Amino acid sequence: MAIDSQHLPDDPAVLQKMVLDLMAQLDHESAERHKIEAMLRELLDARRNRKSEQLSVDQLALFAAAWEARQAAEESKPTEGPKDPDNDTKPDAGPTAPKKNNGGRQPLAKHLKRERIVHDLTDAEKHCEACAQDLRPIGEESSERYEYIPAQLMVIEDVCKKYACGCTVKTATKPPQPIEKSTAGANLLAQVIVAKTVDHLPLHRQEKIFERHGVDISRKTTAGGCERTGFSGRESRCRS
Repeated sequence: MAIDSQHLPDDPAVLQKMVLDLMAQLDHESAERHKIEAMLRELLDARRNRKSEQLSVDQLALFAAAWEARQAAEESKPTEGPKDPDNDTKPDAGPTAPKKNNGGRQPLAKHLKRERIVHDLTDAEKHCEACAQDLRPIGEESSERYEYIPAQLMVIEDVCKKYACGCTVKTATKPPQPIEKSTAGANLLAQVIVAKTVDHLPLHRQEKIFERHGVDISRKTTAGGCERTGFSGRESRCRS
């Protein structure tokens, strides 16, 4: 309850009665709050207890009724802001802050790569038949959408140049690979392991995915790759 200090009564007896009424109201609200908290603790203790089925339906109904009554009392209380001596609500010191709009479409992620596709009229459509004039550009409308680019399999050919003279031959070296002399590159091995361990995608399902790309990579091959890349302690799970 908001109290206007400019309009307090001068009679000490009236002031004393107001203080007593406020103290009684606070004591009543405090007792109600302690009652609700005690009932809540009782309910939680009963839920944690192995004999929680002993909590009767009547007890639950009593708790629900008390809680609903308290919520209704709090919602019925009028909310008043600070008032000036003329009993008018004080204006805000600054402009009213705009409310956050939780509705509508959320902006798309800014960190993703963006591709701009321009849709234009044909040359015939840029000419007006009514006035026989060419249309002039006045602006554009844009919208964004998410698109998913499916994973791609590609072949990397490592070409090592060779040079020679009358006494020696030198060959350029290629970057080291996780499994030497293997047809699986580092990115492919990482994809298989992450899909298996993080996305819980078994190797036999990954084998079907590779088949849709037109590539035959058996689960035996991917399981061997898991083991040889240091998938220690989970070799048997890799073969699932």
